[in-house]
Amino acid sequence: MVRLGDLAHARSGDKGNSANIGVVANDDVSFQWLRSHLTEAAVAAYLDPLEIGRVRRYELPHLRAFNFVIEKALAGGASRSLRLDTQGKSLGMALLELRLPALESLASSNTAETTR
Repeated sequence: MVRLGDLAHARSGDKGNSANIGVVANDDVSFQWLRSHLTEAAVAAYLDPLEIGRVRRYELPHLRAFNFVIEKALAGGASRSLRLDTQGKSLGMALLELRLPALESLASSNTAETTR
């Protein structure tokens, strides 16, 4: 398994009752791998305990990035929600803890990067 945070960084925020999570891959290899594995379904399953709505993914290939829009992620939005994170600022950091099945080539390239 590989931790998303080892392949990318993220930033998140609110859009009314929806959250927006931007994920930017560290390199081209990671982006191509995440393109196949960091799916709407994977993000929806990971965030399911929050009782979220639909998850949509948008690709920004020239930036090696993805933008995820998560409907009903903020329990009403900043002024109505009783959640501690009413603006979704912690969702990006939480998503970086998502574990995805690793390919050998990806795992070995990350190990090489870490040892440099």
